[in-house]
Amino acid sequence: MRKYLVIGLLAIIGYFLIGAFAEIPFGANRIGDPAAESTVSGYYLNNTVPKTKVANVITAIVVNYRGFDTLGEVTVLFLAVTGLGSILFRRKEEGEADRIQLSASPLINSGAKLLYPMVVLLGIYVFIHGHLTPGGGFQGGAIIATGFLLMMISYRDFKVSHGKLAWVESLAGITFVTLGFWGLFSGGTFLENFLPNGEVNQLISGGVIPVIYIAVGLKVAAELIGVLDTLLKIKPEQR
Repeated sequence: MRKYLVIGLLAIIGYFLIGAFAEIPFGANRIGDPAAESTVSGYYLNNTVPKTKVANVITAIVVNYRGFDTLGEVTVLFLAVTGLGSILFRRKEEGEADRIQLSASPLINSGAKLLYPMVVLLGIYVFIHGHLTPGGGFQGGAIIATGFLLMMISYRDFKVSHGKLAWVESLAGITFVTLGFWGLFSGGTFLENFLPNGEVNQLISGGVIPVIYIAVGLKVAAELIGVLDTLLKIKPEQR
């Protein structure tokens, strides 16, 4: 009996899936003519730069037009990090292993010490200039975390303060939400710009968009650094 129920359930699911796929116009131009402002792509391409003064159209879409979705993405990352930290916390309490089993060579140590500030600086540059060039908060935060990871695997005694990371992450998240609600109350929509837009291609331009990306970059960096440090401190037999 159970077998027939499963087959029937799969048949129903398959029927609706086939129906849904049959209505998708594969191969059809669903984007429309970018030059026509009546299409979604045309609206963004024709209006983003004049209205937001942001040279990177993708950044304006991610942080402004669909900023609420970006808040959801940051929240998902935060929940994932929180869940992972909760799982690993008990194991961490049971005893921390050395971060690496073998000491890195002096060449690796010297190289890591040389590259570390440059990698962190690159990450900061990427999210500060996210409204001008390709990049942004997520990418810049990941680059900064990579710099910290380089030091973690090169030096056993390289310490990361989880308390400071929590502060950075919290302040960045509060900044994001505060800017969003400030825009909601002052302009009627979440993350509505309330700062001067400035001039295109200038570092100080785009209103709240660069500020939001800085907050996102710091939040992502803090979360990823915390996860990496926690993972590297778990004993191999506990993994």
